[in-house]
Amino acid sequence: MSVVLVDAGGTNIGSVRYALQRLGVDAALTADAATIRAADKVILPGVGAAGPGMARLRELGLVELMRSLTQPVLGVCLGMQLLCERSEEGDVSCLGVVPAAVRRFREQPGLRVPHMGWNRLNRRRQHPLLAGLGEQDWAYFVHSYAVPVGDYALATADYGGEFATVIASGNFHGMQFHPERSASVGARLLKNFLEL
Repeated sequence: MSVVLVDAGGTNIGSVRYALQRLGVDAALTADAATIRAADKVILPGVGAAGPGMARLRELGLVELMRSLTQPVLGVCLGMQLLCERSEEGDVSCLGVVPAAVRRFREQPGLRVPHMGWNRLNRRRQHPLLAGLGEQDWAYFVHSYAVPVGDYALATADYGGEFATVIASGNFHGMQFHPERSASVGARLLKNFLEL
């Protein structure tokens, strides 16, 4: 099985790659369109802002390629947000493969933005990506923007309101949290993606 990490400039690429190595998968880091197209699984990691993330994909000539992929694709953190139609962060158009608009968390008393730390994952529906996920499982988050709940939401969390934490739309999947920092839960969900 060939797995590639799209080199879109995310600062979490090294830790995602190491998490995959712990699962026995050596994922190639690439921005080469032919390599991405030929891979069995594609992972779009990302940390940072939507504008620079999309600018990097445009610079690399990968926007249309990413939209056209038919194999399982996983967006991680910012990578998940880039799968959506647009983001309030810089009012930027994204890949548009998930019918959602990313929104900033609203400041509320006692609620800091960014959302940083552990939060419980609440399953909304059954999906192979969530195999083995328990009712009390937690994941580690660092983000200021979130995907609202919609039909694509497989799991959610609550931070001043419910937001999508795991999504699926066709062959496109996303995890808002950092699976590479989410201990056994993150490892299990990455393994589930590799087995799709």
